[in-house]
Amino acid sequence: MTRSDPYLIKDFVADFDAIAAEFAARSGALSAKATTRADIAYGASPRETVDLILPDQVSDGAPLHVFVHGGYWRSGNKENYRFVAAPVLAVGGICALVEYDLMPGQRLPVLVDQVRRAVCWLRDNARSFGADPDRITVSGHSAGAHLSSYLAATGPNETKAPRLPDLRGLLLVSGIYDLSGIPDSFLRDEAAMTHEEAASWSPLSSSHHAGPPRILAFGGAETAPFHDQAGALHQKLQSQNLPLDLMEVPEHNHMSVMLELGDPDQPLGRRLSNLVEAAQA
Repeated sequence: MTRSDPYLIKDFVADFDAIAAEFAARSGALSAKATTRADIAYGASPRETVDLILPDQVSDGAPLHVFVHGGYWRSGNKENYRFVAAPVLAVGGICALVEYDLMPGQRLPVLVDQVRRAVCWLRDNARSFGADPDRITVSGHSAGAHLSSYLAATGPNETKAPRLPDLRGLLLVSGIYDLSGIPDSFLRDEAAMTHEEAASWSPLSSSHHAGPPRILAFGGAETAPFHDQAGALHQKLQSQNLPLDLMEVPEHNHMSVMLELGDPDQPLGRRLSNLVEAAQA
């Protein structure tokens, strides 16, 4: 593919591999000092698991924050994103990281369902690990932001109302909200998303529910689709009078914006800390 494909992030982020290595390094460092419970099953598939990262002292009724990683639906592992827990732990919260199956081995509706079931499982079992089931917030990056949006939305072709968790906030970072360009992008073989799937699971053509305040964040140095689609979803939700905020993170690209999210001393990391801290029953 050529540089004209705005979804091919490696063409636009010169230090892509170095930043990915930084994800893993920061996650390893956090795992070495934090209490972690890994690979807790929320379903029967081998990848239907969550990791829990707990603060040094867990008091009953701690806020719970759930993170859903990206990878264009066809790659990624939760272990490399544990560094996102830092702003959550900084305010005494518990962080859960969701794993899900990958395309093309599974289809997009399965991934949406898995993320929904994972968060519902965490809500149902929250008290067993010291969390308050009524103080749950969620964030996601890229494809993870897309999947997370369906925790408070219904696809245009869903004929039965899905079971959705009651959330206190959603932070969607660099999400893909119009999937129409994905089937013909560089991902056409790697994810094998069909045009039908793209039409059925585009947040810009879905019904969004009242409830959690939403923050739509994106990097100032990202390619056009991430700017345009965040703005379009902001307009759509704003027209429904839903509580939300649009946040551009200056100078950050699709990868480096995640390092900002995982740092409680940076503006986006502080927004995550504030979201967790403000979650009230």
